[in-house]
Amino acid sequence: MTGSPLRFVLLCIGAVLAGAVQGETLEEAWAMALAQDPSAAAAAADADAADAELRAARGARLPQLGVSGGYTRYADAPALDVAAPGFSFRSPRIFDDDDMLMGSAELRLPIYTGGSVSAGVRAAAAQSRAASAEHDRSVAELKLDVARGYVGVLRARRALAAAEAGVEALRAHLADVDVMVAQETVARTDLLAARVALANAEQGRLRAANGVDLAQGAYNRRLGQPLERVPVLDERVAAPVTVDESGLDALVARALQGRPELSGLDSRAEALRAQARAETGKRLPQIALTAAYSHLESTILDREDFSTVGVGFSWALFDGGQARNRATALRRAGQAAELRAADARTGIQLEVRAAWLGLAEARARIGASREAVDQAEENLRISRELYGAGLATNTQVLDAVALRVGATANRDDAVLDAELARLALACAIGDL
Repeated sequence: MTGSPLRFVLLCIGAVLAGAVQGETLEEAWAMALAQDPSAAAAAADADAADAELRAARGARLPQLGVSGGYTRYADAPALDVAAPGFSFRSPRIFDDDDMLMGSAELRLPIYTGGSVSAGVRAAAAQSRAASAEHDRSVAELKLDVARGYVGVLRARRALAAAEAGVEALRAHLADVDVMVAQETVARTDLLAARVALANAEQGRLRAANGVDLAQGAYNRRLGQPLERVPVLDERVAAPVTVDESGLDALVARALQGRPELSGLDSRAEALRAQARAETGKRLPQIALTAAYSHLESTILDREDFSTVGVGFSWALFDGGQARNRATALRRAGQAAELRAADARTGIQLEVRAAWLGLAEARARIGASREAVDQAEENLRISRELYGAGLATNTQVLDAVALRVGATANRDDAVLDAELARLALACAIGDL
């Protein structure tokens, strides 16, 4: 019982440390990428700009208040001089001290603009929705890209582990063959073949190690981290994403409703149609209510302050066809956006189908590949025992090692492909 308390404390400390070092989760990787990625930041800035444009368009409905003023200095201020038969009159200088001070404030409220202001507000609102949808699409693509890098690192590390396991198995077999050659129970060619197989396996291990470095560098670059960083990743690929796999038709319907690309294209088409309506409205009469206050410094007027109220009217009868052609161009651009949206719908249906089938395939491969790994392990064990008893050839053992390495790689690929396919399906239906 002497070492029991110390052992208990060490076990507790180990458990705490194991819980503390859980590794970088995919959700944490997404947070780092979203904080560093310039494309996501640009999409967010575009959304903010579209919101500001919407507020500006709404401001066109409100009264516009402006002020103006000026100071003028004359070399010799003019005077009013009236001469008529039998009558003449000359006033004092109109402006005292040869200078003039004037100022005005005007309030203008549009009453009728041919619908251009309302159409401009609708266009800005649709552009805001399109920019928001574009931001959502950018974020979803970034998350899927980060997930591919995350899974790529895990895949490369597992490939390296499988290659190292193959090297260790061949080293153990080479040691057995070396002993048996020394005992002259097998031919020397078995030793040479085992050494060649080990050398080839070492090359494969080196390639796998290089693949790990490249995968980590690509993953770190996507997160805005130093390329040489060695991330400690959570092997479970535990992403907070759930996919309701009720059926392919239901998933396609959800994608057609939830994909931001479609809502963005629909909103952009709506914005272009509204902009065309705004251009058409500029060809109609423009009416506004005005109210003004003016101050004019003078020595001959009965007062210096004036207040006015009026209605302004303007109508551009001919502008060389500018407004009409701009409206036509915008309508045609809106039709193009509608056609792109229709094409995107069929592409999204195919994308959902491919992701759904990929997920089903990967899950089916998991069970078969796990069984294959168990069989490959047993095959290698039996082959080594039979070779040691002189009942199997060297080639059978080398083939058994290669089969185990391949089966392990297939199992790891199937597990990771299933996780990646699940995320791809979530992205395809607009849930990522």
